[in-house]
Amino acid sequence: MIVAISIGAVNIPLGDVWGVVLHHLTGAGPAPADPALDQIVWNFRTPRVLLAALVGAGLAVSGTVLQTVVSNPLADPIVLGFSYGATLGAVLVITLGGGAALAGLGVSAAAFLGAMAAGALVFALGQRQGRLAPTRLVLAGVAIGYVFLSATSFVQLQATPTELRTVMFWMLGSVAGAEWDQLPTVTVVVLVTTALLTLFGRRLNVLLAGDESATALGVDVNRLRAVLLVLSALLTGTVIAVAGSIGFVGLMIPHLVRLTIGADHRRLLPLTALLGAVYLVLVDLLSRTLNRPNELPLGILTALLGAPFFLWLLRRNKGLD
Repeated sequence: MIVAISIGAVNIPLGDVWGVVLHHLTGAGPAPADPALDQIVWNFRTPRVLLAALVGAGLAVSGTVLQTVVSNPLADPIVLGFSYGATLGAVLVITLGGGAALAGLGVSAAAFLGAMAAGALVFALGQRQGRLAPTRLVLAGVAIGYVFLSATSFVQLQATPTELRTVMFWMLGSVAGAEWDQLPTVTVVVLVTTALLTLFGRRLNVLLAGDESATALGVDVNRLRAVLLVLSALLTGTVIAVAGSIGFVGLMIPHLVRLTIGADHRRLLPLTALLGAVYLVLVDLLSRTLNRPNELPLGILTALLGAPFFLWLLRRNKGLD
């Protein structure tokens, strides 16, 4: 993260980065002699890198849980429609609200509500006779995702060229506009939700054995799935609301960690969060250095890196069968 803060349109020595960060965190050492350097490090790059880490951790943890809940290795926030719901909410505000607030909602708040609405619909449609069925959850997520995606496309047709550029950049994901004010809420949600999901680690392990085995061991499978879906929707909605729709993180990172340390969720979830955080920090670093001074949306790079890796993973590892 310190390296990511130091590299950009203007490269800053690592020692200067450490000095600025430690001065603001602890008050130790003299204030930076160059106000411009202090502004770049503390106000622009540090919140950006921290937000990228939080978003990467949140998406990776959410993908891990969703893959277990619906018993499908291809499940992630996009497959279950959460990302498309958030996208529709944000696009509505950007276009119909002219980039300002629509009915008192900003882009982030509308994206969060959109993700939660998609999660509620998937939850409702994924039930059969009062019980959550994994296959129905996936099918409901795909269907709801396409409905939200078509609605988003229709709204885009009403956008001006300026609004459309904003919409496309947001849909492909970015942490370029990160501010310190965004971090407290995202930090609390990601850390608390990840901790709660880790506490469910034993019961998530039981789910891997199948519903019948889990029920025999005293687990209320339907209630457990409901709780896990709500927590995953909250986590996904929060991070997408501040960074836009970013694919493949929740799909790829959990598989990579499982192949390394196994499927015990008590270890899997914390390590997935850590690897997801590191991964998205590196992807964001690439997004702002590959084509300086222009920036690439995160979604383009995560797809370029994630899709080939995932296909290689499918071919090389028979355990995924």
